[in-house]
Amino acid sequence: MLSRINRLSKQKDFEIIFRRGKECRNDWLVIKSLINRQPFFRFGLVISAKVSKKAVRRNRLRRQIRAILHRHWAEIKPGLDVIIIARPKLLELDYRQLEKIITDLLKKADLNV
Repeated sequence: MLSRINRLSKQKDFEIIFRRGKECRNDWLVIKSLINRQPFFRFGLVISAKVSKKAVRRNRLRRQIRAILHRHWAEIKPGLDVIIIARPKLLELDYRQLEKIITDLLKKADLNV
């Protein structure tokens, strides 16, 4: 589980990243990132009802993404705020495919150490 210090929770933080953040996308995810000038990184997830009408599926996806981020913790650059936005196609993937897509997109967005 991500510690409290590594989570984006305030609406104001999300709005700033949406406005000023650098965007990287593929068919399944969108990643927006912005420098936060702190010695740690923070993550936020956006999984809307457009992805699935069922909260159970959205929450499962959230847990899977958090687990993947936790697993690749050491590979992510500190000093960034990152929002991961899920797209509807994401439900078609299994866990291994999801992990590969997230790690590839993190590399593409230049968020890896």
